[in-house]
Amino acid sequence: MDAIKKQGSQKTPTINFDAEEAKIEMKGRSIPENAIEFYKPLVAWLDEYANTAKGLTEANIQLEYFNTSSSKCILDVFKKLEVINQKEDSEVIINWFYEEDDEDMLEAGEDYQSILKIPFKMIEMEE
Repeated sequence: MDAIKKQGSQKTPTINFDAEEAKIEMKGRSIPENAIEFYKPLVAWLDEYANTAKGLTEANIQLEYFNTSSSKCILDVFKKLEVINQKEDSEVIINWFYEEDDEDMLEAGEDYQSILKIPFKMIEMEE
């Protein structure tokens, strides 16, 4: 299965979805012109990955800002991870990184955590 690697821009996060390493990473800002189009291949990749996922999959999410349309798409990504986490031989952990003074990003992570049945680890970073 091919990895998805995208370099981030002013409007889109850096993406690294790697089945061999069982790692999913999103880092940066997410304010794409069309969030649905941007996230569609990531959700499709996770559908395919769900068929082969075994053991622990680690998702590292380090977003400094995302807009409303991105938040829905990010939830779609997390819902796919939730399906993987419910498989018998699979486990998913989401590492939610936020800067120490960024209450909004901490709350966003806690909101996702309250919606999903998936372990979240809140990781505070120094600025």
